[in-house]
Amino acid sequence: MQLFLISATRKKILSVTLGTTSLAVYLVLSLFCSFFLFYAGSQYSQDLTRDSIKKMYTQVAPFWSQELLIQQNTLSEIQNDASKNLDALATRLSKLQAHVMRLDALGSRLASMADISEIDFDVESVPGLGGPKPINARSSMKVSDFLSALETLDAKVQDRSEKLAAMESMLIDRTLQSQTIPAGRPTKNGWVSSLFGKRTDPITGKIEFHDGVDYAGKDGSSILAVASGIITWSGVRYGYGNMVEISHGNGYHTRYAHNKKNVVFVGQKVDKGQVIGLMGSTGRSTGTHVHFEVIHNGRAVNPQKYNSLN
Repeated sequence: MQLFLISATRKKILSVTLGTTSLAVYLVLSLFCSFFLFYAGSQYSQDLTRDSIKKMYTQVAPFWSQELLIQQNTLSEIQNDASKNLDALATRLSKLQAHVMRLDALGSRLASMADISEIDFDVESVPGLGGPKPINARSSMKVSDFLSALETLDAKVQDRSEKLAAMESMLIDRTLQSQTIPAGRPTKNGWVSSLFGKRTDPITGKIEFHDGVDYAGKDGSSILAVASGIITWSGVRYGYGNMVEISHGNGYHTRYAHNKKNVVFVGQKVDKGQVIGLMGSTGRSTGTHVHFEVIHNGRAVNPQKYNSLN
């Protein structure tokens, strides 16, 4: 193989003749030099890239580390706030549950005292609620709004509880009053044999004032207290025979006379409708009956006024 080398001025031409071996060596050297130059360029490029990345990491790493720390602190604060809010919700819910239980108990007592049936008032059943589905979607309630609503509800429940307690007290007073004010008749099966007021005395035949109402009946039939109270007399009294007197408070007393037998004693507490004696004809009497008197503030009043209260 022959190579011609021409100078830039073309004034001189150099001719080189290469054999097969020389050509092979030349090609090998050329390939080696090309590979070496490529490898060196690659290494240089990698070094430049590595230095750039390292420099960029050195500049950016502190920023991201700081940002990550801020996000971790923010997340920790959110978790703490959520925990505090949950504790507050649990506390409010516990108080509200206690108030509701108290209201249920008060409601049951009031319903019993007011004689309301379970159909009319049942604290165990859930009241019916409902309505059409909203057209526009609503946003969820925030925790702060929920706490505020819960606090308002707590105040309302407390207010209702106090009012129900006042109503309970009033109903108790009314119940006690209804139990202690004389009402009704002192016998179930007796009939009126003499009224309150002026009458002809059955023994003397003279016009006299009768301080009570006489109820005639069968010998030994039950005599009933017309109101709750305390026994202040149980024994023989002149003209009355065997007599029972009950103090009911508020200035009221009742008397049950001519009894065959008294079955109560002085100081005993009796309830309305309780048997206090047996009908007879003791004392100033012409036959089996019970003489019934109602005394208010020391003065005898007509017992029939109180029959309609029963």
